[in-house]
Amino acid sequence: MLAGMTLPPAIAANVSPALASSTDSAALYARALVLDANALASIGALLHDSGQALHLRQIRESGISAIKTTLGGAAGSFEETVADIARAQQLVETHPALFLRVAAPEDLARAKREGKVALIFSFEAASMLEDKVERIDLFRGLGVRVMQLSYNRASPFGGGCLDDTPTGLSPLGREAIARMNACGVALDLSHSSARTTGEAIHASRTPPLITHAGCSAVFDHPRNKRDAELRAMADKGGVVGIYMLPFLAEDSRQPLLADHVAHLEHALRVCGEDHVGIGTDALFFPVGEEDIREMDRQMRERRLAGTGAPGENRTPYLPDANTPRKLVQVADALLRRGHAPRVVEKVLGANFARAFGDIWGSG
Repeated sequence: MLAGMTLPPAIAANVSPALASSTDSAALYARALVLDANALASIGALLHDSGQALHLRQIRESGISAIKTTLGGAAGSFEETVADIARAQQLVETHPALFLRVAAPEDLARAKREGKVALIFSFEAASMLEDKVERIDLFRGLGVRVMQLSYNRASPFGGGCLDDTPTGLSPLGREAIARMNACGVALDLSHSSARTTGEAIHASRTPPLITHAGCSAVFDHPRNKRDAELRAMADKGGVVGIYMLPFLAEDSRQPLLADHVAHLEHALRVCGEDHVGIGTDALFFPVGEEDIREMDRQMRERRLAGTGAPGENRTPYLPDANTPRKLVQVADALLRRGHAPRVVEKVLGANFARAFGDIWGSG
């Protein structure tokens, strides 16, 4: 595991001599509220999964207490998104001993207490809203608690991080943020352009979130956020979740757990210990050769459709954290590098749980 890893120079330079044991990290992980702020998109598809029994067992054994699941995909229509929400709700009703749908902040602690997995329904795209701000209330009524303004490309609400000509927050986007703030929907800026991100942070009255991204200062990529954006988000009480996507490192290699830790540690330095979490956005279940072939096919389709990002030429997973219990390894790495247990618990989920409470409690 991590004890034998060769860390990149940027990480290895400041390794603390106070090393934790894997027993320490396992105990911390067991007591922590572990929240993955972006995983298992369209989770209702598990109902029709040929490996359903195995996958449900792996979710249970992962030790995760809460997952934010993307519904409606990258460009879902209103009808497609409603159907996706219905499937996710059906999954909860079919397996009530394993899942509960988050409706209020206290559901996160309840899931941990009862040994269940809380599902946070969310959107990454704005396509299902079209240009109708009133749909924010409608989808909130269907359980959606996190929404974005755009997915990589501009929408009626604001610019996307892959736009050729960067644009900012539109008047309709300002109206949408005000509506989200008023009804207790979390504003997620993961896929927004730098200008839209900054303007939206300034416009939001509740903590803005970046649920899954990396740090531009560690590796410069359109999907990664600049320090100024991270600081502004933290100043508003928000949280950034560091992902496990290929955009952590140059496209000549597959990123490893050490790269993820490098982005986490940079975010901790910039934002402070109360404003960093994890949103893996990576494949949840163990990745094999067949999965890699399927992801290669999907990435080709995304490139042809214009939705793929630069560097999207590698399977979204970390080869040395290829397990549903990958966040145990993150906890172990942080403890071994001298981070206090309280900081590790915050990163594993307490920070996002606090921010969601601040946001959802405002509705």
